[in-house]
Amino acid sequence: MDGNGRWARARGLPRTAGHNRGAEAVRRTLKAAAKAGVQYLTLFGFSSENWKRPATEVDDLMGLLRHYLKREIAELHKNGVKLTVIGERDRLGGDIVKLIGDAEKRTADNTRLNLNIALSYGSRSEMVLAARTAMQAAIDGKLKPEELDEQKFESLLLTAGMPDPDLLIRTSGEKRISNFLLWQCAYAEFVFTDRLWPDFDEKRFQRRDPGISRPDQALWRPPAEPAKKRASLADLCASFLPPF
Repeated sequence: MDGNGRWARARGLPRTAGHNRGAEAVRRTLKAAAKAGVQYLTLFGFSSENWKRPATEVDDLMGLLRHYLKREIAELHKNGVKLTVIGERDRLGGDIVKLIGDAEKRTADNTRLNLNIALSYGSRSEMVLAARTAMQAAIDGKLKPEELDEQKFESLLLTAGMPDPDLLIRTSGEKRISNFLLWQCAYAEFVFTDRLWPDFDEKRFQRRDPGISRPDQALWRPPAEPAKKRASLADLCASFLPPF
């Protein structure tokens, strides 16, 4: 979901206009993902590096987040979407943390689409936290060094219990993943498009886009067999608001 600022600048608008338009793209993408049969959709909403952005922009983004959590959750719940937030919540405002908790609780039993939003998230920090947890477990005598394998380590990540992503889409022409799901994306396919996030829509999601740097016919194809029978569920990851 990268390119909000550039979209606004190209139109002589403030960056907040780009972020607001980007929120509309989120709604379109959610509908397209559900229609395509995607069961896990992960959006990179705000990275740990984004705290370095100008205070006024951070405040505007937090305001947009509050608005989304207050006004959009009812619609998500109505459409069977389960919301999960990953990231360092202790860096967010207390009211936002409460709104997140309430939204997660309200949508906990929904099964149509799992929407994961990464807020105040950085993959390196996530892995350091997992390593510290494992070290503390070893100190406490609850974990032997030889017992720490990939499966155990994954269980200590913020995405524990979720399938690894099959596909990562990065908009706006950037060809890097900006500290996003580094462990989880080890075997994911990467798709890079020149399309700015506010212009991303169902057509770009499902069909070939001239700006996409891969020759396949579609960004996403629904699985040939029912998703519920797949051992690894599909996960689309979109990244936006990269670090400076």
